[in-house]
Amino acid sequence: MGTGVGAALTGQPRIAALYERDRTCQTLGIALDEVSAGRALMRMRVTASMVNGHGMAHGGYLFLLADAAFSYACNSYGPVTVAQAAQVTFLAPAAVDDELVAEAVERVRSGRTGIYDVSVRQATGKVVAEFRGQSVILAGKPHSD
Repeated sequence: MGTGVGAALTGQPRIAALYERDRTCQTLGIALDEVSAGRALMRMRVTASMVNGHGMAHGGYLFLLADAAFSYACNSYGPVTVAQAAQVTFLAPAAVDDELVAEAVERVRSGRTGIYDVSVRQATGKVVAEFRGQSVILAGKPHSD
């Protein structure tokens, strides 16, 4: 798995610039593979430093991956958009060296808010977590490229 911005994003300079400034994703090796209107796909490999005392991926890292995909999906339209609320349900453990894929999909956008669902899966397709995020557009805060 490579890290960084996927080739599919070369025509999206605003999203590429947002990722450039995203130190969290870069530090953890979270790759941004795809972004389209209301949708994002990101990947992360679980490293030894991400496991808890039970030897499985710490839930905070699964939440972070899902939250990152949510962020790029809700920022795909242009205005600065942030999380207003989020919840996660952990369904199965992930282990060291598992490649996890988070797919965020918009469910509804109304006014300044939106609701997005994110599935986090292992490479085999097994779902390890389901996340739901509610977004809010910050008034007067346009994206800067």
